[in-house]
Amino acid sequence: MRSEQEINRAIDRYADTVRRLCMIHLKNYADTEDIFQTVFLKYALSSVAFENEEHERAWIIRVTINACKDLLKSFFRSRTTSLDTLMDQAAPAAPEHREVLEAVLSLPQKYRDVIYLHYYEGYSAPQISKILGKNVNTIYTLLARSRQMLRERLGGETDA
Repeated sequence: MRSEQEINRAIDRYADTVRRLCMIHLKNYADTEDIFQTVFLKYALSSVAFENEEHERAWIIRVTINACKDLLKSFFRSRTTSLDTLMDQAAPAAPEHREVLEAVLSLPQKYRDVIYLHYYEGYSAPQISKILGKNVNTIYTLLARSRQMLRERLGGETDA
C-alpha cells in the first residue's frame, strides 16, 4: 500500500491523462469519474515497484484503458442506453475542433487508442507498443491506417 503523499503526487501528475483517456473511451462524465477513482484506488493498493516515472505513467495508462474496456463489456452497460444518447445532446466544443474530435471518436477503438497516445500524450510508436502490448510495426500500421481514415473523413489530401 502506498503512502498518502505518493497517491496525491500521482493524482496531481496523472489526473488529466486519466480523465482524457476515459472520456475518449466512455464519452460520459459520470463513468469517467468512476474509472478515475478505480484507477487511483488500484494505484494506492498496488505493490508494483516502478522503475521510473515513465514506467509509472505507462502503468496508469494501461490500468485506465483496461478499466474502461471492463466497464464497456459489463452486463449493465451492454443492456442499457445512456441518458446522453437518449437526449442526443452533444457537449459544446469549438466549431473548428468539433469535426476533428468527432472524426477521432468515430474511429474503431484500436485506432482511437494509438491516435490518442501518439498525438495527445506524445508517445512514440515504440513506447505505445510497450503500453498496449503490441508489436512496434503493428503500431506503425495502426497509426498509418488511422491517419488515412481521418483524411478520408475530414476530406484532407490523400498524398500526404
